[in-house]
Amino acid sequence: MSAIEQTEAARPRGTRLPRRARRNQLLGAAQEVFVAQGYHAAAMDDIAERAGVSKPVLYQHFPGKLELYLALLDQHCESLLHSVRTALASTTDNKLRVAATMDAYFAYVEDEGGAFRLVFESDLTNEPAVRERVDRVSLQCAEAISDVIAEDTGLAKEESMLLAVALGGVSQVVARYWLSSESAIPRDTAVGLLTSLAWRGIAGFPLHPVDGQLSAEGH
Repeated sequence: MSAIEQTEAARPRGTRLPRRARRNQLLGAAQEVFVAQGYHAAAMDDIAERAGVSKPVLYQHFPGKLELYLALLDQHCESLLHSVRTALASTTDNKLRVAATMDAYFAYVEDEGGAFRLVFESDLTNEPAVRERVDRVSLQCAEAISDVIAEDTGLAKEESMLLAVALGGVSQVVARYWLSSESAIPRDTAVGLLTSLAWRGIAGFPLHPVDGQLSAEGH
């Protein structure tokens, strides 16, 4: 269940919820407000009203707006990283693995809650704690991709990481463009086009020898 769905499920006023359920409800409300208004324009009053609670209840869980924003950012950075890792582990066919990873970024930005805006389009990137989290998840995603590239090609760590940063960066930039342009191109078609472009490049690197032979898997 997404944060938005959790908010809707817990919306009725006056309902006493377990602490974890209340926290999830507040995070869901905060996501709606931050995505719609941005960090600077959002107010704790707006979030409390959206959640159907009093401000004291909100402050019981989060001491301030920044702490609430960071908790939400942590949640959605972890979600992105999990999606990328799951895509990479979903198959051993390298072309399909590229497609699955590209699609993970498209699915992430297409989520109706708009949480990707907090990660990729935050209006608070001048805040060190926010910048650190955004940079860290980008690095972690690239490291996950890099590990697969290094294992399959035998390229040095630094070379694999350079390619991984390129693949991750292209994926999220193109996915965001696709969404913002309200493209008539279906998601699977867009992913297929981007995969074809990326695969033409990455497939040019020979696979790492396995037991003295080059594996043909994915080529």
